[in-house]
Amino acid sequence: MTIREKIEEIEKKTLSPYAALSCKTYGRAVVEEKCELRTDFQRDRDRIIHSKAFRRLKHKTQVFLSPEGDHYRTRLTHTLEVAQIARTIARALSLNEDLTEAIALGHDLGHTPFGHGGERTIDYLCPEGFRHNEQSLRVVNVLERRGGLNLTAEVRDGILCHTGDKMPQTLEGKIIRLADKIAYINHDIDDAIRGGVIKGDDIPKEFSKVLGNSHSERIDSMIKSIIKESWEKPDILMEKEVFEAMMGLRKFMFENVYLNDYAKNEEKKSFNVIKSLFELFLEKPELIPGGEFESGTVPDNIIAVRDYVAGMTDRYALSLYDKFFVPKIWRG
Repeated sequence: MTIREKIEEIEKKTLSPYAALSCKTYGRAVVEEKCELRTDFQRDRDRIIHSKAFRRLKHKTQVFLSPEGDHYRTRLTHTLEVAQIARTIARALSLNEDLTEAIALGHDLGHTPFGHGGERTIDYLCPEGFRHNEQSLRVVNVLERRGGLNLTAEVRDGILCHTGDKMPQTLEGKIIRLADKIAYINHDIDDAIRGGVIKGDDIPKEFSKVLGNSHSERIDSMIKSIIKESWEKPDILMEKEVFEAMMGLRKFMFENVYLNDYAKNEEKKSFNVIKSLFELFLEKPELIPGGEFESGTVPDNIIAVRDYVAGMTDRYALSLYDKFFVPKIWRG
C-alpha cells in the first residue's frame, strides 16, 4: 500500500459522510498516473502553489492600490487568510481539508490588477464580459503551463462557483463562498482603519453587538456560527442573525470604503491605465511577449489581450503604462 492509499483509507474512516473523498474524485480532464505520496486534492494544491499566477497575487491589489505600507493586504495574503479560515471550518466539520485548501488557494488566480475596479474595467472593455471567477478557471484550465494544470473536477468546480449564482457541488466548495466573505470583510475593515479611511467607532453597534468589537472576535463569531449551524448537515450554513450582521458589515464597507470618493477617484485612474494598455495591445498584439496571442480574427486577439492584461500585477501594469504613455525627459 502506498502512502497515498494510506491517506485515502484514513479519509474513509475519519471524514464526514458528506465529505468529498479523494479516492472518489470525478477525476481530471486528462487521465494521469496517481502519485505515490499525495492524494489527487493534495496534488492540485501543490500545482496551484507552484503556479506563476499564484506568485503574481503578491503584487495585486486587494483594496488599496499598490499600497506603500508593509502591512496592507494584497490578493495573496487575502488568499492565505481565506485558506486558513476555510480549513478551520472544514476540520471542525470533518470535511476534506486538502480539497478545501486547494479551492481556496486557486479561487482568485484570475483576478485583475487594481482589484474589483480592474475587473469592472475589463468587463466593460470585453464584448463577452469578464468575471474573475471564470478567469480563475481559465487560468488553471488553459493558461498555466500553456495547457492548464489539469486539476480535478471538484477543485475546478469550487474555483468557478466561489462567487456568483451557481453553487458548488461539494461542501468544501461551499465553505469557500463564506470563508471568502469572512476574510475580505474583516481584513478590509482592518486595512481601512489603518489607512485612516474609517475609525473603529464608525462600525455600526448593531453589528458589533452580534459579531464582536475586534478583528479576531468577528472572525471567531462567524466561524463558530458556521460550524454550529452546519454540524452533521449536508450543507454549509450560518446562523441567520450572524449572517445578517456579516452582510450588514459588507454593505457598510461598500458605502464607506469600496465606493467612497477616494476609492472612486483612484478607480478612474486605474480605468485609464487598463483601458490604454488594452487598446494598445489590441492594436499591436505583437507587443505581447512570447507570441502569446492567437493570430487571426479580432475576437481571438481580444481574448489574448484580456488574458494578458488580466494577468498583470499592479506594478507591471503601471510600468508598462509609464513605458508606452508617459513622456520621457529628453537628456540629449
